[in-house]
Amino acid sequence: MTILSTILEFNETFVSEKQYEQYATTKFPDKHIVILTCMDTRLIELLPKAMNLKNGDAKIIKSAGAIVNHPFGSVMRSLLLAIYELQADEVFIIGHHDCGMSSTNTDHIIGQMVDRGIDKSLFKTLQYSGVNMKDWLHGFSDVTESVKMSVDLTRNHPLMDVNVPIHGLVAHPDTGKLDIIVNGYDFVTKK
Repeated sequence: MTILSTILEFNETFVSEKQYEQYATTKFPDKHIVILTCMDTRLIELLPKAMNLKNGDAKIIKSAGAIVNHPFGSVMRSLLLAIYELQADEVFIIGHHDCGMSSTNTDHIIGQMVDRGIDKSLFKTLQYSGVNMKDWLHGFSDVTESVKMSVDLTRNHPLMDVNVPIHGLVAHPDTGKLDIIVNGYDFVTKK
């Protein structure tokens, strides 16, 4: 039995027994927040519980390292849509200790790509096209600095509402303890 068939079998029971009813909510976050956090498996249930969130409380965006690395990439677009279209009034950027992006070995990743069949010559083509694979795949060496950089990029984005607090936190992936790195309220312009 494949992973897909196992999931679909469970899903059929889940739907037929109406187990979904306990999760009913709207597309708008009840606590009016949007969270950008890492895709780390340890945070899937831990982070929402550590923040006292239930289904429907927040928009949650998952990305490797909780990094905003391009001002017009999909992460930034999601944050802006959450604010302007989906009633989020605050942004939480939450990195975590022991993040895989803090120890990313780009040469190893490129080697894995080649081992799985990606043609080596493609990397030269990408380089000539302006894509530096090592920069693109690189994570960070300090989670605190990474969170600060993502908060700064988000707060100073030309399309960001200056009245939206952009908070930066770092979570402990074993305990859920949150350390504040940037208090977004300190930077909000009063109306």
